Amino acid sequence: MENGEIQSADEEMPMRSGRKYTPVVAHDRAVLQMSSIEPESSSQSSNRDGPLKKVKVSLQSNMGPDAKHGSSPSNAHRESKLELFGFDSLVNILGLKSMTGEQLPAPSSPRDREDVSITLGQPKPSGVKLGTMMGVFLPCLQSILGIIYYIRFSWIVGMAGIGESLLLVAFCNLCTFLTGISLSAIATNGAMKGGGPYYLIGRALGPEVGVSIGLCFFLGNAVAGALYVLGAVETFLDAVPGAGIFRVTNAAGGSSPSIHDLQIYGIIVTIILSFIVFGGVKIINRVAPAFLIPVLFSLSCIFIGIFSARKDHPASGITGLSLTTIKDNWSSDYQRTDSAGIPDPEGKFYWNFNSLVGLFFPAVTGIMAGSNRSASLKDTQRSIPIGTLTATLTTASLYLVSVLFFGAVATRKKLLTDRLLTATVAWPFPAIIYVGIILSTLGAALQSLTGAPRLLAAIANDDILPVLNYFKVAEGVEPHFATLFTTFLCCACVVIGNLDLITPTVTMFFLLCYAGVNLSCFLLDLLDAPSWRPRWKFHHWSLSLLGASLCIVIMFLISWSFTVVSLALASLIYYYVILKGKAGDWGDGFKSAYFQLALRSLRSLGADQVHPKNWYPIPLIFCRPWGKLPENVPCHPKLADFANFMKKKGRGMSIFVSILDGDYYDCAEDAKAACQQLRTYIEYKRCEGVAEIVVAPSMSEGFRGIVQTMGLGNLKPNIVVMRYPEIWRRENLTEIPATFVSIINDCIVANKAVVIIKGLDEWPNEYQRQYGTIDLYWIVRDGGLMLLLSQLLLTKESFESCKIQVFCIAEEDSDAEELKADVKKFLYDLRMLAEVIVITMKSWEAHMEDGAQQDDSMEAFTGAQKRITAYLGEMKEKAETEGTPLMADGKPVVVNEQQVEKFLYTTLKLNSTILRYSRMAAVVLVSLPPPPLNHPAYFYMEYMDLLVQNVPRLLMVRGYRRDVVTLFT
Repeated sequence: MENGEIQSADEEMPMRSGRKYTPVVAHDRAVLQMSSIEPESSSQSSNRDGPLKKVKVSLQSNMGPDAKHGSSPSNAHRESKLELFGFDSLVNILGLKSMTGEQLPAPSSPRDREDVSITLGQPKPSGVKLGTMMGVFLPCLQSILGIIYYIRFSWIVGMAGIGESLLLVAFCNLCTFLTGISLSAIATNGAMKGGGPYYLIGRALGPEVGVSIGLCFFLGNAVAGALYVLGAVETFLDAVPGAGIFRVTNAAGGSSPSIHDLQIYGIIVTIILSFIVFGGVKIINRVAPAFLIPVLFSLSCIFIGIFSARKDHPASGITGLSLTTIKDNWSSDYQRTDSAGIPDPEGKFYWNFNSLVGLFFPAVTGIMAGSNRSASLKDTQRSIPIGTLTATLTTASLYLVSVLFFGAVATRKKLLTDRLLTATVAWPFPAIIYVGIILSTLGAALQSLTGAPRLLAAIANDDILPVLNYFKVAEGVEPHFATLFTTFLCCACVVIGNLDLITPTVTMFFLLCYAGVNLSCFLLDLLDAPSWRPRWKFHHWSLSLLGASLCIVIMFLISWSFTVVSLALASLIYYYVILKGKAGDWGDGFKSAYFQLALRSLRSLGADQVHPKNWYPIPLIFCRPWGKLPENVPCHPKLADFANFMKKKGRGMSIFVSILDGDYYDCAEDAKAACQQLRTYIEYKRCEGVAEIVVAPSMSEGFRGIVQTMGLGNLKPNIVVMRYPEIWRRENLTEIPATFVSIINDCIVANKAVVIIKGLDEWPNEYQRQYGTIDLYWIVRDGGLMLLLSQLLLTKESFESCKIQVFCIAEEDSDAEELKADVKKFLYDLRMLAEVIVITMKSWEAHMEDGAQQDDSMEAFTGAQKRITAYLGEMKEKAETEGTPLMADGKPVVVNEQQVEKFLYTTLKLNSTILRYSRMAAVVLVSLPPPPLNHPAYFYMEYMDLLVQNVPRLLMVRGYRRDVVTLFT
């Protein structure tokens, strides 16, 4: 570098225009004005006052025209790296997007679990944010104070009496207050998106529960809109009787609105409101405060009228505030009424406390109005708890005071016959109350018709149910199609025309939603996962459980038939989501519960050996030890079938492992891709198990690491299943014998059982039925593993038509009968049906003298002898040349030629016996002999080849030092 290139940083190195990041807090030094770190520049501030000079690095020759005039998004992303640490700058992390103001798209559905790309550019302008008062408290107050208070509450006091009315109000408000506590805890545990309670429940209990309860809550809002519309229409017809087209006379001799009038005017009002909703949420937010002012004013007029009522100038049934009236109205007077609520001894409806709960409960709903506006709040984690609970307590106090005042100001007859007592006692004239009722109910209906379509659109945008794709909308776009569908449902409910029939339906859907919120908080609070850190501290799992229990109790108190129908509807939606919905993972509480349950179960199992009665096979499936498979097939397909055969009714777990040769640093990404491919293949084969890929320098080292570390506690694999390397001689794979013997020795040292499958290509799948026998050559004690495997095979359809034969070998003829009786007794105690066949050593020798049998096996025996002799000769020649002891596979060996001949002859006799008795068997199980000590691996492969010669389907089984079956209950 020339001296001319070293210049002052301020003079020769102007900073290029990089991205500037606005601070989160004005005086937070950790985030003040964080700028991009560029390859050709460094921080000026660090060396501005010092004597050091900056080095100007000329990179113009390597920069293209695009780089000179501006950087592409990919370059900008690359330049924002903290190269020293190898990570993105903190301002590029999704969780800190508020530091930059950049728009970072979040996954639109739980399936989008990939890395979220960062979208650069100017932030979108946001609307005016609302505080606690305007954003939560007033909407909740407006939603709670509805039609029930004006036209039904005084009637409820007359029917239930003051005492039970106080109990009714306290009971219903306790349910909503506990739900508000649960809502506050969940809402303050993180940022909220659109969907209100659906979003909270879905992220806590999973997409299936969230969608099922969310759709029910949508129906509840749609039906509630019809409830408010009918209330407004009924009030209008009572105030202006001449507007009615049809009039009917009730049992008291007066006139009441006709159901046909309610239907006609209700449909007209619903259509008008739907046109307002189509205008957009901005218009609704401007109009909503105007609807609340008449409500508050009408309430003031009602209480002024109650206090100003005089005893000396009483209206009909109005006594003024009187202790005598309180005493007369204290007890309940449940009776029959007509459809309009007027007492009638022959009426169709009989009222009791349970039915009044269903009628009154909609008057305490509406606590979700604040959470539905979470996107418009300045601080959701502060506004939702304070606003929701304050509105709940305010309305509860209003209801309790109103019970006393209504019960003290009018006679019971007046309370039961004057449906608009609030207008009768209002000061200065009833028309104010009529206007207040109509405007308040229309405002509540407008809120319902506004919130329900957005809830449906939020469910559709999560892309769980394909049938809801018609209601999808882009962010910031009005859900017009969902609004049209909501209007249709609201009109359908208006056609019913009976207010008292609609309210129980609304109650069920809202109670179901409240129960979901309480159960969500209960589960999250009980599990107490590290991510559960709500800012609202006044909560406890017992309160949430009590709230959920109250919701269920109220549902059954109202109507068990409506409860069953609503629960059945939610269950149908739940199972429909499971069957037709797209898989998703929102990190719900059930996953955390499964995790904690698994940990607790694992700890309870301990590290001691499992009792034989509780023993389950946990096979470790060695997927690709040898044999050539297509690149897109990560595991031999018959290995997955065999893994399923080792489970009784699908119970158990399999671990599929494969070893990738190479260096972990170089092959880590390949291992991840291979693991995902193997996992997908396991799911395709419908095998319950997990997939693991291990990178190791060699197969032997990789398997040694697997057999030592795989699994946790008593959930470690206890059986190693692999394919017999039939191709090793045909393909001249000289490294297979050493690897094969090493794997078996590692299993013996690690105390793992071994099952080696010969003839895997011919192994049947679940649809191929087998006939014949399952033959067991039970030579050594293996803890009953071979017997247990045969019984597991019989539980599958492929082998259920087979019979079991157990072959035992007796040294003397005199021992044969006694051995047979002992084995039969043993099998009987094990509840196993099998035929026992004892072969004596003398009959074994006789079989060897059979000429036909000898011709079949002696050729293989002679070939094995020749190959072993040649291999031994090469070993001796090499040892003499190098002056070293006999070496095989890099290890010193001791070869006893007589012992080698004995092993060969023993395997020949066993193979001949198998071919004599089990040539037509469906499958043969034989004890696996361990590799002899200090024998070359090549010799052991010759023994095994001679053992499996001409046997089409064979399982070589070696147990471990424990029993897997027991004689006792």
